[in-house]
Amino acid sequence: MAREKRLVLLTGATGYIGGRLGPLLERRGFPLRCLARRPEHLRPRVASTTQVIAGDVLAPETLPAAFEGVDTAYYLIHSLGTASDFRREDRQAAANFAAAAKEADIRRIIYLGGLGNPKHRLSEHLRSRQETGDVLRASGIEVIEFRASIIIGSGSLSFELIRALVERLPIMICPRWVATPTQPIAVEDVLDYLIAALDLPEGHSRVFEIGGSDRVCYGDIMREYARQRGLSRWMIPVPVLTPYLSSLWLGLVTPVYARIGRKLVEGLRNPTVVEDPSALKVFPIRPRGLEEAISRALCNEDREYAETRWSDALSSSGVTPRWGGVRFGSRIVDSRTASVRVPPETAFAPIQRIGGKTGWYYGNWWWRVRGFLDRLVGGVGLRGGRRDPVDLRVGEALDFWRVEAFEPGHLLRLQAEMKLPGRAWLEFEVTPAEDGSVIRQTAIFDPLGLFGLAYWYLLYPLHRMIFAGMLRALVRAAEQEDQTRHSEGLLLHREPF
Repeated sequence: MAREKRLVLLTGATGYIGGRLGPLLERRGFPLRCLARRPEHLRPRVASTTQVIAGDVLAPETLPAAFEGVDTAYYLIHSLGTASDFRREDRQAAANFAAAAKEADIRRIIYLGGLGNPKHRLSEHLRSRQETGDVLRASGIEVIEFRASIIIGSGSLSFELIRALVERLPIMICPRWVATPTQPIAVEDVLDYLIAALDLPEGHSRVFEIGGSDRVCYGDIMREYARQRGLSRWMIPVPVLTPYLSSLWLGLVTPVYARIGRKLVEGLRNPTVVEDPSALKVFPIRPRGLEEAISRALCNEDREYAETRWSDALSSSGVTPRWGGVRFGSRIVDSRTASVRVPPETAFAPIQRIGGKTGWYYGNWWWRVRGFLDRLVGGVGLRGGRRDPVDLRVGEALDFWRVEAFEPGHLLRLQAEMKLPGRAWLEFEVTPAEDGSVIRQTAIFDPLGLFGLAYWYLLYPLHRMIFAGMLRALVRAAEQEDQTRHSEGLLLHREPF
């Protein structure tokens, strides 16, 4: 019989793995408590049944309350992004966490670390990941440690680094680490292992090495990504580019990751392959290969981006919107808002009528030119408008867009069908405010290679003018809609019975 489900403590719930693991545990019915430095940021993202408690692993006095009644704890924390001594912070955090867990007499800690033969001269990053496991085990509590290589999944840091390199560089100067053997694993398989560890019979601490079914090198990962994206890339091997120089180069082509790029790149010289296959014997999990892992990452990102509220993503990104938009993974997001003193359903009415004979509220001449140019290169052009001037249905055509999502009074998301060096979306979202409504207009572009980036930035001034003008015109249309409805209401009120 399955072990009775008892309270689980999850750390790192706002991170990449923890953020995916939490909802899976909730759906499987595990009583869940999350430890967060800023609970107010996490509470809106979890189920009402999940507890969120304030705490910091570097502040040991905040931890005892988090462990009350806990059976198993997930430790999914690292200090890689810190500007100080991350190895020292990792050790201190793990020691504080283990001491509080020992005091609470919990049953098990489950930890996700990094692959790499400890007998070799590991990078600072990989050594720190393994030292963290050592510190947790020193408490005497049973620790199940999984060691993984690069995790393939949309949004994972390692995968996004590879994506950025392949997307931006048609010619890549490849140092020796590009030939380092590795065993990438799909994020879904990592999550399966983490959940399966909850039901392991009690015993002693164990380390499981986990990896996908393919042993490849980093160059193979980049070539497979390029193949699936339809990109042609030249890779020129050189013997002289050190990890330090590579990190500087990485900082130029992937600036969003520059702060931690060096720490990661230094670890690429270490082979990260499974040498102990015992995980395959203990767990009923058969990890995917590289091709399937990348394919799922590229397919799943559409669903994950669709479920993301862009307003939340922008406000939580910690960056100020800048010229050209804000980058999220490979995508560029250009978002703007406007307030209007009308109810949400009134503010949304002009949005619902967009396109077709109504037009695009601003720069209609430019939209017609864009449709004509699209026809010249074999695209769909404006296609004659829309099926109905007001009614919308998911999946139907709207000029050279396709309705991808539609929630009356709240949301309209269109996916571009014109010829583009990438993929594009245009989203409108209306939310209530104290004095009316807020309209958020968001343009999203997923550029295909260097040409796609050039296309976006060259046309950005024109796009910015058109989209900003469109938003202003939508506000005016919403205000006029409100006045019309108000006038009609007064006339009806005055009519005699």
